[in-house]
Amino acid sequence: MRRLASIVLSAGLLVFSSATSAADVPDAALSKAISPADTQGARAAIQAQLKAFAADDAQRAFSFATPQLRQMFGTPENFIAMVRRGYPVVYRPASVAFLKPERDGEALVQAVHMTDADGVLWLALYHLERQPDKSWRISGCQVVEAKGQVT
Repeated sequence: MRRLASIVLSAGLLVFSSATSAADVPDAALSKAISPADTQGARAAIQAQLKAFAADDAQRAFSFATPQLRQMFGTPENFIAMVRRGYPVVYRPASVAFLKPERDGEALVQAVHMTDADGVLWLALYHLERQPDKSWRISGCQVVEAKGQVT
């Protein structure tokens, strides 16, 4: 089995588990449907960050992180270096497919299937938080190898 790649972009803020069930989510969170605008806003933030990684635009990639995450990494260069070095599938995915987002309290969790240059399938779980300006920013991401391979 390939290594488990875990990218936790905020100190202790994120812990995702593939075993999470509806019983783990408060009823209030389950009752809040995710609007098409929120789905699109969260997806747009991830897509824009991936585009910035592809262009090696550290400043732009960093801009899609929450203020807390930016404070933790300090500079765009520190942030992009960590992603480039530790998480090549996020830095340079060969393909990207968005799954249905889920609510986590007031935040969103957006699952994304990505394939790497070798055709290995990964699951990236992005955690996004709404900002005061109503935009969505990425507060963390966890990447695990998925079962299967794209051919």
